[in-house]
Amino acid sequence: MRTHTTRTSAQLLLALSLSLALTACGSDKAENSNASKPSAPKSSSPAPSPSRAQQVADAWDGSAAAKAWREGFYPMGDTAPQPPGDGFHSEDDRIAHMLENYLLRGELPTAAPEKGQVKWADGESLTLPLLDARETYTALDRVDSPTDPQLTVTGAKLGEMTMVTSRGPATVPAWFFTLKGYDEPLKRVALKPSKLPKPPIGKAAGGRSTRDGLQEMGRLIEVSEDGRSVTVVAYHGSCDDGPAVDALETEGSVVLSATILGGNTTGEICTADLRGEKMTVRLDRPMGGRVLLDAFMGRPLPTRW
Repeated sequence: MRTHTTRTSAQLLLALSLSLALTACGSDKAENSNASKPSAPKSSSPAPSPSRAQQVADAWDGSAAAKAWREGFYPMGDTAPQPPGDGFHSEDDRIAHMLENYLLRGELPTAAPEKGQVKWADGESLTLPLLDARETYTALDRVDSPTDPQLTVTGAKLGEMTMVTSRGPATVPAWFFTLKGYDEPLKRVALKPSKLPKPPIGKAAGGRSTRDGLQEMGRLIEVSEDGRSVTVVAYHGSCDDGPAVDALETEGSVVLSATILGGNTTGEICTADLRGEKMTVRLDRPMGGRVLLDAFMGRPLPTRW
């Protein structure tokens, strides 16, 4: 097992973590309490036993679940809308996009094909139910807050975009939303991911962590263009030194193990919040078609749809 982890962003408070951690399988849930509570002194979390990561890899490699994974449509990263090609024109527009705060001031198409096709470079394809413009806009506009910056949508048309999937880059149907003041559209994939296969192994014992410090991972954000690194969300608290992520690589899978570094050794008052932090994990070789797994949960890392 090798650890190549880089923190790529500031800590995100739970309120932001929750809004960004919506996933296709609904697994990324966390409770937040605004109350403060005393935290007993504690030492750094011990490194989790590598046996759990190996158990997960052994269960998945060559399994029916891995076969189903390689035959389905699974985006390898956020399916957030792609910004206009020329970028956003103002800081308010950038914030509106980050918040997913849109205002519809136009008509959306009411007719659309029932099915859409995912097409890969090797000639393989997969036909799935197509989301209409209204369903896709609903997934786009998650906040609907008139007091915050908003981007105004004036219409939409069906097109195609490319995205990274578990089977490599793919061309997928997408709705192109026209924005007031922009010449280029905002693009949002018009398909939902395939249903996740049943994992061949259950989650580790414990609530969100095990006795040896193994934690449940957050979501997958992206795989780098060269496939040599993955960016994920890992959780930690308010009185520690942040998360760490280890990777166990096999021929068929990459298993990520999250732990928390340090702890409150002074007995100070700690808020009972849960924070998400972006972590970039470098791999020994490109991700390729391997399954990216959470050692704690024993299943693929969720992505935000």
